[in-house]
Amino acid sequence: MTALSSIDLTFDDTIEKAIRGEWDALERAGFSSLGAHRSDSNRPHLTLVVGTPLEIVDHAAAHDALHLPLPVTIGPPVLFGSGGRRVLARLVTPTAALLDLQASVHASVRQQGLVAHSHPGVWVAHVTLARRIRLDDLPQALGLLGDDLTGEATGMRLWNAVERTVTPLSSR
Repeated sequence: MTALSSIDLTFDDTIEKAIRGEWDALERAGFSSLGAHRSDSNRPHLTLVVGTPLEIVDHAAAHDALHLPLPVTIGPPVLFGSGGRRVLARLVTPTAALLDLQASVHASVRQQGLVAHSHPGVWVAHVTLARRIRLDDLPQALGLLGDDLTGEATGMRLWNAVERTVTPLSSR
C-alpha cells in the first residue's frame, strides 16, 4: 500500500484535550483508538486533502486558504467502511467557511494522485477516533464519547507519510 500524505487542520487546546480524552477512554476500553499511536506527530486533526505524492503547486491559493483561526463544531459520531469492523469518527459541521477553505486547499495541490474522497463536494469533514470497531461493540464505544465540542481550528500542517514528517503551514 502506498503511503498517503495529507494537509490537515489542527485545533485549539480545548478541542485537542477533549478529543485526546475520548481517544484515551476508547483505548482504556480496549478499542483501537488513535490515542495508542504515541508519535509526536499524532494529534487530533481534520484532514482536508489526501494524496500521493502530495505537493503544493499553487502557493498563492494555499496562502489564501489560511483563514485561521476558524470556528469549528465537532459533532455526532459517524462510521466509515463496510463489513463487521468500521472506523469511528466524529463529524465536523461543514460551514461555508470550512468548505471554502477545503476547496482552496484542494485547488492548491497537484491534482494527480489525490484520493477521490478529498474532492470538494465529496469530502466529509471528520475527526477519526478509532479504527476496526466491531459493530457489536459500537454501543459501548459510543457511550464513551462526549457532547458536541466547539472551538477553533488554529493551525494547518502537511503530513508527509513517506518521510514521516510534519511541516507546519500555519499556526496561531
